[in-house]
Parts: sequence; C-alpha cells; structure tokens
Amino acid sequence: MRSPFAGFLFGLAALSARAADPPPSSSAGEPKPGHSMHGEAFDEGPRQAAVLMPGTGRIHFPVTTTSELAQKFFEQGVGQLHGFWYFEAERSFRQAAAIDPDCAMAYWGMAMANVNTQQRAMKFIKEASARKAKVSRREQLWIASLADYYAETKKDERARREAQVAALEDLSLEFPDDLEAKAFLVLQLWDNKGHGVPLSSRRAVDAIAREVLAVEPMHPGIHHYRIHLWNGADGDKRAVDSAAACGQSAPAIAHLWHMSGHTFSNLKRYADAAWQQEASARVDHAYLIARHVLPDQIHNFAHNNDWLVTDLEYIGRVHDAVDLAKNMIELPRLGSKSGRSFTMGRERLLETLLRFELWDELAALDGTLYLAPVEGEAEEPIRLATVGAAYFCKGDSAKGNEKCAALETLLRQRRAARLAAGDAAEARAEAEKKTEDLVAKAMADALRRERTPIKQAETALAELRVYQALSEGKLDIAKGALEKAGGVSAERRARLSLEIGDKEQAEKVARDAAKSNEAQTPALATLADVLWRIGKKDEALATFKKLRELSAQLDLDVPLFARLAPLAQALVLPADWRVPLKAAADTGVRPELATLGPFRWHPSPAPDWTLPDSTGKPHPLAQLKGKPVLVVFYLGSGCSHCIEQLNVFAPMAQPFAEAGISIVAVSRDTADGLYRTFVQSAQSEGFPFPIVADPTLETFKAYGAFDDFERIPLHGTFLIDAAGLVRWQDIGYEPFRDAKWLLGEARRLLSVPASASAAATR
Repeated sequence: MRSPFAGFLFGLAALSARAADPPPSSSAGEPKPGHSMHGEAFDEGPRQAAVLMPGTGRIHFPVTTTSELAQKFFEQGVGQLHGFWYFEAERSFRQAAAIDPDCAMAYWGMAMANVNTQQRAMKFIKEASARKAKVSRREQLWIASLADYYAETKKDERARREAQVAALEDLSLEFPDDLEAKAFLVLQLWDNKGHGVPLSSRRAVDAIAREVLAVEPMHPGIHHYRIHLWNGADGDKRAVDSAAACGQSAPAIAHLWHMSGHTFSNLKRYADAAWQQEASARVDHAYLIARHVLPDQIHNFAHNNDWLVTDLEYIGRVHDAVDLAKNMIELPRLGSKSGRSFTMGRERLLETLLRFELWDELAALDGTLYLAPVEGEAEEPIRLATVGAAYFCKGDSAKGNEKCAALETLLRQRRAARLAAGDAAEARAEAEKKTEDLVAKAMADALRRERTPIKQAETALAELRVYQALSEGKLDIAKGALEKAGGVSAERRARLSLEIGDKEQAEKVARDAAKSNEAQTPALATLADVLWRIGKKDEALATFKKLRELSAQLDLDVPLFARLAPLAQALVLPADWRVPLKAAADTGVRPELATLGPFRWHPSPAPDWTLPDSTGKPHPLAQLKGKPVLVVFYLGSGCSHCIEQLNVFAPMAQPFAEAGISIVAVSRDTADGLYRTFVQSAQSEGFPFPIVADPTLETFKAYGAFDDFERIPLHGTFLIDAAGLVRWQDIGYEPFRDAKWLLGEARRLLSVPASASAAATR
C-alpha cells in the first residue's frame, strides 16, 4: 500500500531545488558586504529562499497581501511556529515578505520566530507596526499585542505576559472564528506557567483547545500544546488523543513527532515513545540532508535525538542507541562554543556502553573521535571512570590503572584551581577596598563555585576504585569504595554489590531500581539476574516473565540480556525468547519509519565547479577529489573583512596541508580583478593558496552562500572531504575567522569517513 505520508516525502525531496528568485528589495544606503540592506535584524537567520513543503499543518490565517503565494508561505510559517521550528518559520515569513514587502504580518511572523532572541524580535515587530495602517483591524490587533509585549517601557515580565493573554482573549472575543487566536492563547497560558504566572485551571485551557479541534481536528499547534499542558501533571492520559495525532497533523515538522514521546514516556510506554522519537529523528535527518542545514542550527534537534537514545536504552535497542549516540558525536559543531549534539552524544554513549557492559567497544573507542579527552568538557571524570572500568573488566589492569592515575591528576588540578579561584577573589575584593567580611564572602563564593567539579572527580575516582579493587580481589576495599561512589546508578550498584558478595544489598538495590524504573528493560533484567544468582529462582522467573512482555526489541547479544539465557532455558523457551511487538490501538495511523527519512544524519555532496584564476587557467573542484579541501567564498577585494579572513587563513595553510587539507578561495571578482586581492596579502609572496573567480555568482548560489531575498552574495566557508561531501560549513554576513579551531574540527570530522554514515543510512 502507498504510504499516506508519500506526499510529504515527495515534497521533502524537492527541498534541494530552490524556489523561484523573489523580487529584489529596495532600500537606501549601502550596507557592508554580506550585510542586509534592511538592518542588522535581517543579517542573521536563514537567508536562502523557502520552498512550499507539504506537511506543515492545516492552517487558515488570512492576511492582507497582494500575493496568493505570499499567503501560502505565511500560513506555512505559522504551522512551523506551532512546531517550534523557528529556523524554517523565519525563512517562510522572509519569503512572504520578499514576495510582498508590504505584508505587515510577515514581519509579525519573523518576530514570533525569534521568541528566543528578543532583540531581533523587537526589530521585526517594529517593521510590522510600520506597515499596520493598511491591514485589517484583526491583523492590527495581532501586531499591537506583540508590539506591546516587546515595548521597551514594559519591563515587568509577568505584567507583559498577562497583558499578552488579555490581548489574545480580546482578539478571540472580537473575532471568534479566528482559530489561531485561540491556539496561541492556549500556548501563552501554558508557557506563562513557567514564567511566574500561575495556571489556575488546566481544564479551562483544555476547553479552549477543544474549541479549535471542533473546527479543525488536526490543528498541529493544539495537539502540541495539549501535550505540554497535561505533561507531568498526572494527567498525561488526557493527552493520548493528541499524542496519536500530533506528528500526523504536520508530518514535515520533526518536533511534532517528538512531542508525543513526552506523553508516552510519562505513561511508561517506552516502545511507543521510542517510535515517536525515531520518527522525529528521521524527519529531521531527511530535512537537514536535503536542505543543507547543519543539525545544531535547529535548536531542538539535539534534544530530540538525546531523548531517542534514552528511550532506545529503556526498550533494549542497545546497538541502535550506541549507533545514534556515535552519530551525534560525528555531527559538525557550529563553533568553538557550540556543540550541543556532540556533548549530549558523548553523555549518552558513555551511559549506554557502561549500562550494558559493552567493555570491548568502550576500550576500542578510547582515544578515538568518540571518546577522546576534550579540553573543557565537564564530563571528563565520567569518561575516565567509564573507560577505566572497561579496562578493569576486560582484565587489562595496566590501562585501568592509567585511568585511575589520570583521575587523580585531574582531581589535584581541580583542587588547585579552587585555591587559585579563592586567591583571585580575595585579590579582587581587596583591590576594590571591600571590608574584611565581604572579602571573606567573595573568597567563600569562589571556593563554593569550584566545589562541583571537584565533587565530580572525587565521585568518579571512588567509582573506578571499586572496579580496581574487584580486579585485584580486594572485596572489602571494593565495598568501601562503592559506599563513597555516590554517582553509581542503581542497576550498576546492584551488580557491583553482587560481585562484592553483598547479596542482601544487591537484592535491595535491584528491587528499588525496578520499582523506580518501572517498565524499563535494563532494570527488570538486572532484578531478574540478581534474584536468580542469589537463589530466589521463582521470583526471578516471575520478573523474567514481566520483562518478556517488553522484550520485542531487545538486543539479546548484549551481556545484560545474554545473562538471562538460563532463565529462558528453565522456562523451556527458545534461544530467541523475545515476543513479537504488538502495535497499540491508540497511537493513530503510523507510517513506516523508513519512509520518513534515514536513521542517521550524513553529509551532502558538494556542488561541482570549474572556475578560472587570474591567468584564466581553469581550476575544477573535481581535480581535488581524493583529498579534503577547504573552500572559502569571499566578497571581493573591496571587502576589508574578507581580506582579513584570507590573511588569517594564509599562515594556517601549512598546518592545514600537514593535515592533508588544501585551501582554495572563491571571489566574486572577475579573473582580472583577483590581482587587487593578491596585493593585499600580509605575506610578501602573496596568498599561499589558489584564488579563483566567480563573477556570475553561480557557485555562490549553488553552495547557498547567497541571500536569495536580496540577491547578494554571502561569506561562506566549506570543508569538503575526499569523497566530495560537505562536512562543515559556515554561511553568514561576516566571514569565519577562527582558523585554528576549524583545523581541529576538520581533523576531528575527517577522522571518521563520511561514507560509513552514508552506507549505514542506505
């Protein structure tokens, strides 16, 4: 049968094709190269054209515009707002404004898409206010409510939020057929709860939501907000109907598939939760690959995948959990201070490998891209303790002891850092002529801030001492160390207690873990194993039967589940004792997961080009295939920031070459004009890499280093691997200049061939 989501997939495939060029915008003044002619608010955000994509929700929100196409893009943006897909929502609203620059509500939409960046939102809503005289009263109310919210004179957050509720209520009363007013009212009432405005009645808010559903049963925002409304309020059962419809209401929006996982997780229906999170991941991956967007540019991408790995652990899909966590680590980071997926992936990978005792894989990954030490990472003690435990459990005490020594060194460093922080705080306070009591307080505050990293190192070292003592047969020392190791999970504590010989403690901890982690397969498997090994075989078999009800997706080859083979034999079950997965009746019409996108993210091919240098000699990108290349798009010899960028990368050309990476720069100048770039080199011999010309800007456009709305080129830097895949990129109104960081990131990314990810996806 043809999937009901086939239309969505067909539309997603079309994302790689650009929309028709929008009409040029006009503005007085001459902005700096790469900057928007409309001001700094327009410098940031997506600057490539939007496309109409099916699957963003059934939205009816008429606005004043001269263009039917602008109306469609506006409504697409509203659907994306309801999915918290702010990056694409802003793109849709920008497209609407590019088609009809006088469409006031398009700028309202841009402000709404910047809920997390208030300064930009304020500038966008001013643009909307400047155009509101020519729109309907209903639109004027929409614009006025947001303009009042961002008015600089209203400083009190609670008052602003209460006023926003009142404005949306007034709008709904005056225009009762405006479903969006009610939908955003539901959102505002729920969101206010987290900002100091009490929510007096969830039922009352739910009643407003159901008014919308009575007219539009598949309204994406209402299903999204009802899940939030009831989540964690001992009322998740009330949102199961919305959980069954949320992703289906807007299948192109990954976060809406994810949201249902909130409900199913709280109801301890982890298989259903994992399905939802996997649907979210696959939709995100398909979009990112097709649209050439880096994963962490979508603000909730990492959160979606992080939750999926956790749910995969709960249902025993261990190998998939490890695979996805590794994929998160492989993702390109946006900059030296931005690597949310990387950090979360490392946390989940360490957690999964340790939880399921995958010692061989832990040891194999030590020092690789996945588990190498990372400067400044808070989880370094956890990494050392986890990898050290693997070595001890594998019988490699020498390497285990190395990790112990590394932890001891780290602990000394952190204690020294605490003393230094106290001394620095004392010196600052004394320099500011503070009283003795204030000097003492400043020192105490500084010492207190340094306590957490020290405690982390102490706890990790105590945990590793347990494995060290067990490897040496020193059970009493292991027992004492386990008592000090406060960060050990209940499941592992039960297992370690059993190895130490403390059967009573092992049973108690295992029972507590199974009770608090109800319906999670690792906890049930641990309890069944402990009960079996201490001789309580009837209870062990009863626990095993409970586990078997949840066993459909278990990876039976991992140690935690492989240890249960004797229990299966006692019940005369086959070696594969799992039961078939039963689909729930209340989850809506679900598509085949594979039709939504790939399980893993992988990089996209770099467009090919052949461009001339200053002598007219052609330089095809294809001739560099077989080795990595860094391509720098710059905006010509007249761009001073571009020349600064080239002079930053010039002295780094040799370190890049030593890493096997060549550099080539692409200018918007003509071939003749390249001379003006060469003479601005800070090095007497000129720039140590080829510079080629693209005066037609066709290559800029092919790589997305081009503002489709204003038809101007943008700065762009791209790392292309030996297979011709874009592994990292930066596109924006300012050139990328952190060459040293990029060299390290390039080495990290290129240490794992992208073909492995692509092959796994296929």
